[in-house]
Amino acid sequence: MLILALESSAKAASVALVRDGELVAQYSQCCGLTHSRTLLPMLEDMMKNSGIDLNEPDLIAVAQGPGSFTGIRIGVSTVKGLAWSLEKDCVGVSTLEAMAWHGVAAGGLICPVMDARRNQVYNALFDIDNGVPRRLTEDRAISLEELCTELKGDGRVPLLVGDGTEVCAKFFDAALPQSTGQPRFAERMGRCDGGKPQRAVQRPRSAPRVSQTQPGRAGEAGAYVYKAGQPAMNI
Repeated sequence: MLILALESSAKAASVALVRDGELVAQYSQCCGLTHSRTLLPMLEDMMKNSGIDLNEPDLIAVAQGPGSFTGIRIGVSTVKGLAWSLEKDCVGVSTLEAMAWHGVAAGGLICPVMDARRNQVYNALFDIDNGVPRRLTEDRAISLEELCTELKGDGRVPLLVGDGTEVCAKFFDAALPQSTGQPRFAERMGRCDGGKPQRAVQRPRSAPRVSQTQPGRAGEAGAYVYKAGQPAMNI
């Protein structure tokens, strides 16, 4: 199965092609321009450079949040237009669950965080079980203090991923106990280019799986937002 995926719910916009679980092509951009200006040109360039026609994907996936309300509307409306014109099925995927796949190689407790401002983050917690993120909580908006209390109760040192990592790391360093010899959160964000923080986490070779649920029914990775031949979205 060839899947076309679009993400516009966070600061960075991205598009990708995945064939049978393996990444074929991807294009990511975080230049500060609104996603309405960057998403479709990125898609066009990626399809052209990969030599794949827009009619070839079997399914179109889109990040359905949580995240930027405007960004989510841009992504979902773009995918709705593509699905309608190309007569393709499409599926909504939790942004946080997609982010959790960044922690597959590390294992343990994965804590995706997106900065929601006012000392809050969009968050969900995951365990890595046989190379697959297993959800521990629903997607939610939560204060840093509440999240810190919850992580204290778990007792493990979480792996933070997402654009809320820096704000969480500073807060958690002052509140959460560290393992013996374990660097502080802010020091574990990675180093590159002469000591500058590396905020991206290395992606595993395998791409996130998309739920194979029936149209209109919720699945582990999301729910279909449009079924070819049906006039309504279901999100």
